[in-house]
Amino acid sequence: MSPDSSYDPRFLEGIAYFNQCGFFEAHDAWEDLWSDYQGPSRRFYQGLIQLAVCLHHFGNENIRGARKLYFGCRAYLEEYLPYHEGVDVQVLLQQLYECCREFVESEEERPSAVIDVELIPEIHLDPPVELPTVELDD
Repeated sequence: MSPDSSYDPRFLEGIAYFNQCGFFEAHDAWEDLWSDYQGPSRRFYQGLIQLAVCLHHFGNENIRGARKLYFGCRAYLEEYLPYHEGVDVQVLLQQLYECCREFVESEEERPSAVIDVELIPEIHLDPPVELPTVELDD
């Protein structure tokens, strides 16, 4: 992380985990930040937490849980369109939609879907900030 970064280290840690598909770990980092934070980005962090859990559930084939969190995280994150905390929220939500399209568009009560790793969103800050090195447990 660059020393001039104005971002909370937990925000950056969550992004680093998220971009390595460590969705549970990203959730933990962001939840720790969210629980301490009382400012204008609180609902943004809550949306990121739900985004991570959505993809965690999707990866574990819990489509019902993923679908519920998909709509929840969108509701939070849409409040911060088009851009917030260095994140292009518009692009992130579009990538999430492409990743989850199969179950989002399904009319079935319990649709089946398999996550396509090529479509999993990533979060890139603008301007770019060096993210911390994180290790995923096996």
